[in-house]
Amino acid sequence: MEENMSDDDNREKPSDSPDSPTENAKRLKTDSGCLEKSEESSSSSNTTEQESASTSTDSGFPRSRNSKHRNYRTRTSDEAQENQSDNEEDSAMREEESEDNMLPLSSPASSDSTVIHDTDTDSDEEVHPTLKKPKPKHKWFIIPEVVTRQVGVSSKYQSPELFQRRCYGSLHSVQRLELMYKLEEHDGCVNSLNFHPDGSLLASGSDDLKVVIWDWKIGKCLLKYDTKHRGNIFQSKFLNLSGDLHIATSARDGQVRIAQISREEGVRDNRKLGSHRGPCHKIAVLPEQPHIILSAGEDGLVLSHDVRKNKPERIVQVRDDDREVALYSIHGHPLKTQEFCVSGRDDVVRVYDQRKSNDPLATYHPFKRNQSEYAGLHVTCAVYNHDGSEILASYNDADIYLFDVNAPPGNFVHQYQGHRNGATIKGVNFFGPRSEFVVSGSDCGNVYFWEKNTEAIVQWMLADDNGVVNCLEPHPQLPFICTSGLDWDVKVWVPSCENEPTMPELAQTIKNNNKSRANWSTTSADINESQMLWMLWRHLRSTNHMRRVVASDTENFVLQLQTNYSSSASSSSSDSASNDEDDVLDGPAGCSAS
Repeated sequence: MEENMSDDDNREKPSDSPDSPTENAKRLKTDSGCLEKSEESSSSSNTTEQESASTSTDSGFPRSRNSKHRNYRTRTSDEAQENQSDNEEDSAMREEESEDNMLPLSSPASSDSTVIHDTDTDSDEEVHPTLKKPKPKHKWFIIPEVVTRQVGVSSKYQSPELFQRRCYGSLHSVQRLELMYKLEEHDGCVNSLNFHPDGSLLASGSDDLKVVIWDWKIGKCLLKYDTKHRGNIFQSKFLNLSGDLHIATSARDGQVRIAQISREEGVRDNRKLGSHRGPCHKIAVLPEQPHIILSAGEDGLVLSHDVRKNKPERIVQVRDDDREVALYSIHGHPLKTQEFCVSGRDDVVRVYDQRKSNDPLATYHPFKRNQSEYAGLHVTCAVYNHDGSEILASYNDADIYLFDVNAPPGNFVHQYQGHRNGATIKGVNFFGPRSEFVVSGSDCGNVYFWEKNTEAIVQWMLADDNGVVNCLEPHPQLPFICTSGLDWDVKVWVPSCENEPTMPELAQTIKNNNKSRANWSTTSADINESQMLWMLWRHLRSTNHMRRVVASDTENFVLQLQTNYSSSASSSSSDSASNDEDDVLDGPAGCSAS
């Protein structure tokens, strides 16, 4: 028995193997495990191929991802089988190499994640710098804020701000903005928006020479009145006066008018306060002097209009080397009621004092004034922040710049990029009770929100179907905002969206804006000509629309008359009253036919 067992052992053990029986058993166990795994993988892959071939109508096989070429085109069944066999051979070779090198199959050197990362790195070189800005983090969370609101603010909290103001200035409110409804009443482009100081009403001015007063919370038009202007309305503002409503307007005809409106009787008075020699784009209402209106015109003059007087007072005429500077914007200091800033057809923002307005108190510009490439740029709008410590300025075919009022000329604090300001004279504004965000329209029809400190775009939404957004008016107390542009309506945006914005087309839109800006000439002559062509196009567009409206109304009226006439002619009435009616109706019908 012992000899037979030894012979069997000798026959089982290979003659050329120096390994011990234990080591040989381990090796056989490992090899059998690898074989079982390979058989299972091959069987599973065959099963997958059969299932996909029986259910898929596109290619018949799952698409394999090549880490180098990433070819995802549709393959035939023969190609798929060849690719599947090649992939199995490649996987077997990788397993052998991994065993020889004692490296796992999921090592970073052999995974597809490295290739994707390299591809992303290559694509990042083409990404606009604005998209690489660090995204701000949320600092306001609704659950702790609601709990704190219910319990009451204790001494542990350093900020004394109320729940409402903290919600207004939060990133959460900006990223949840979405369109609530449209206010449709105008027959032209809406050029101006303004909330009443208490936030209950909204006034809008349009190319149709009308001003509409809205109860914006329910989307209802309360009053629409004729301003008696002879040109496009550029600005409409409420005056913070007691009693009746007082609305000041300015227009292309250069006039500054004020309308006194009763909630019961309508318009009581509408009179002219003063006039410029050119278009008047903006007016400013001083917080501590509600009866004073400052206006800036393209004649370079700043006028002070007192509603208690008949004639305006000349404050200053802005000049640059004995050349009148056409003014596009004026804004009053929120705390120093005597100071205001103006901007226009050059690259300088000037600050003046009403009491000593011969020379500006300060000037701000982001460029060196002797650089020829910036010679054609000008400021379309400049506004103060909530406490007057900063000034925000938007440049045509350039970016938006934030200036510190204590900084010397040629320096800026922040630069906001991505939008396009070339077709119209666009506005710019802050959003939030402490000016936490910067908001502007664009020629691409979108509204851009930047976080003020990080310069990152945190919200981006389509706000004009015709392609240009000009006006942005935030609510004075609540996180709402109204926008308008070439569309003949006013859009109201509220923070009611459930999800944060993904903005999938933002990168391509910024790329298109940069391309169009590069193709746009920056010489002053070309800019003036382009603006004239743009205004002519808007005028023709409005005129054609009005003609279509009149033609449609006339056609409907004639059809109604013809219907009435045919019904009356078919009736068997013989009295004189019916004959007189037929004679009256026959005249317009015959004229329309001829």
